[in-house]
Amino acid sequence: MMTQTPSVPWIMLGDILDVTAAIALASLAFWTWPRRARFGNAGASILAALFVTAGWCLAVASAPSSASEALLPSVTESARNLAWLFAIYRLFSSDGRHASVAPIRPVIFALFFVVLLHLGADYGLPHSGPDGLAPRSVFELNVMLRLLVAVGGLVLAHNLYAGAPREARAALRWPATGLAVLWAFDLNLYTIAYLAARWPVEIAAFRGLAVIALAGCFALTAAWNRDALRLRPSRAVTFQTFSLLVIGFYLVAMVMVAQWLSYSRGDFARLIELVFVTLASAAALVVLPSRRVRGWLKVMLVKHFFQHRYDYREEWLRFTHTVGGGGDEAQPLAERVVKSVADVFDCPSGLLLTRGEQAEFTLGARWNWPEIDVPAVALPAASLNWFERTGYITDLDEARAGLSVAPEMEMPSWLRNDVRAWALIPLVHFERLVGMVVLARPHLVRKFDWEDFDLLRAIGQHAASYLAEHASQEALAESSRFEDFHRRIAFVMHDIKNLASQFSLLARNAELHADKPEFRADMLVTLRNSSEKLNALISRLSRYGNGAVDKLEHVLSGEVIAAVMERFRDKPQVVLAQGHDAVVTANRHSLEQVLVHLVQNAIDASPPESPVFVSMAVDGLHARFDVLDSGCGMSAEFVRNRLFKPFVSTKSGGFGIGAFEARELVRAMRGRLDVESREGLGSRFIVRIPLAAAADIFQTLSSQDQKVA
Repeated sequence: MMTQTPSVPWIMLGDILDVTAAIALASLAFWTWPRRARFGNAGASILAALFVTAGWCLAVASAPSSASEALLPSVTESARNLAWLFAIYRLFSSDGRHASVAPIRPVIFALFFVVLLHLGADYGLPHSGPDGLAPRSVFELNVMLRLLVAVGGLVLAHNLYAGAPREARAALRWPATGLAVLWAFDLNLYTIAYLAARWPVEIAAFRGLAVIALAGCFALTAAWNRDALRLRPSRAVTFQTFSLLVIGFYLVAMVMVAQWLSYSRGDFARLIELVFVTLASAAALVVLPSRRVRGWLKVMLVKHFFQHRYDYREEWLRFTHTVGGGGDEAQPLAERVVKSVADVFDCPSGLLLTRGEQAEFTLGARWNWPEIDVPAVALPAASLNWFERTGYITDLDEARAGLSVAPEMEMPSWLRNDVRAWALIPLVHFERLVGMVVLARPHLVRKFDWEDFDLLRAIGQHAASYLAEHASQEALAESSRFEDFHRRIAFVMHDIKNLASQFSLLARNAELHADKPEFRADMLVTLRNSSEKLNALISRLSRYGNGAVDKLEHVLSGEVIAAVMERFRDKPQVVLAQGHDAVVTANRHSLEQVLVHLVQNAIDASPPESPVFVSMAVDGLHARFDVLDSGCGMSAEFVRNRLFKPFVSTKSGGFGIGAFEARELVRAMRGRLDVESREGLGSRFIVRIPLAAAADIFQTLSSQDQKVA
């Protein structure tokens, strides 16, 4: 190409920007490697293009004068264009448009041919003939070929975004923008070069900025849907100072090695030096921000420089900010409690187990841990008394190895089998176990010491007080809703009283005027209106009871199941999967009412053709009635906090006390109602009723519980 005498400041600026762009691209490539699936089928090709572009930047920076006078920058620029053209084709193929948009492949193949033609012209034209072609002719041909590639690349980048479906544009916006910036800069650069008939060194010095913009756009895409970055300040100035010293020593060592490499001779000495600087800088940018490295560094500093492991002022401020954070967008209190405990060890996720209706512990909340499978009874009641008395913090790794000093703890299989579960933290409030926090394994695992135990016990007590206060507020709100319900019942009683007064008046008047035709006609109208009012009132209230049963008697479970199936005989989707005949202690009408309600709810929650299975089996000392559907399912939060709460209904016009009443009826029969559900998979309602043979055992246990209370 035609050039002018280069200006040293412009060349230095260009070299700095090119090396910076190479470092940015190499760092982005290393960082994107585990996240390449976010680019779909184009992940590998984009990584290759990033590395090739980084090599081109180094080739331009290592050229002896300007990028236009050396063969290596031109060859690597052609390789860069080929790599990005192939990456664009893979981006098109990620949503199938390479097959539906016919002109795409011919355009890409034509641009491939132009790039290859430029490679041949770049090497062959200066050596054709005895003296070769005139330099100006070679320059103009090279510029024209580069312009064709830049224009074609801009067209492809535009079609990549504009032709994408609306749901795919969010993922393609930044890649298309980065490629458009790269080729738009080339278009302007080569246009000026063609019009000025010389290589514009001043403008070419800023090509590195376009590459940095390209790296930034792809970094935004790779980080799409990631959690917001949070700056976590270190404990003290010592940690910051030490970190700066480590970085400073690293840079000094890198410069010394680069200087040693510069003493080697040969044409590629500067290129080798720049490659080393780029790779070393990229490695530092990837390794130093690692949470594992920073965690190890913090532990080592605290161990050797400070008397105490924690800055208690910072820990207390962090805890109160996390738990006390409110607002419309704040997480529920249970999740905030888990996060406040998990932040002590930088744990990525955790669970909260809270006390159920039968003293066992069930799943209360998840924080960043949706994949772990927690059963309906997470921790049995028998293993909780010891934690309530001692507040013992359990290292689950030691418990798996049999080294735990909790003799009364029965470690459930779901905690034993999932190695991500790392610690079990009891939350004790006024010597009562309110909840248990299960922490996931942190990035840097270490053994607990006395300072960890002290801090966790203090945090656990404060978290328990928040949970207890929240539970009290919910109970108060529920009591207020019951009071409102009682006021509504007062209106119902008023209507019934009015109807009773009408009947009494009608009966007295009938004794005096029964023989009059006018009175008889008026009496029929009054009776008809009163009957309609009573039927409407009964229709609204017939499916709701007072949660109690008249008396308990011996009932055949087979007869109850038969009555329920007869009730739904016009519903072919209700299927009896299993039925055993057993004698239970229950109230037949109440048990039928509970099962009918559960089956009807399962039908309402399932698609029209989806089966609802009803089964009955003997389970220990209980008869177990199962109602299983494959409907929409429920979340753990809904089952825990809303399903059995009165006046909370998902049905239009519903009272919201059906599930609450069913559970109360089962309790009144000394039974138990459990729920297992997954969103999108379905639900299983399990009703356990004591067998008649075990009635005396349950009666004795109930009497002992009343004496203790």
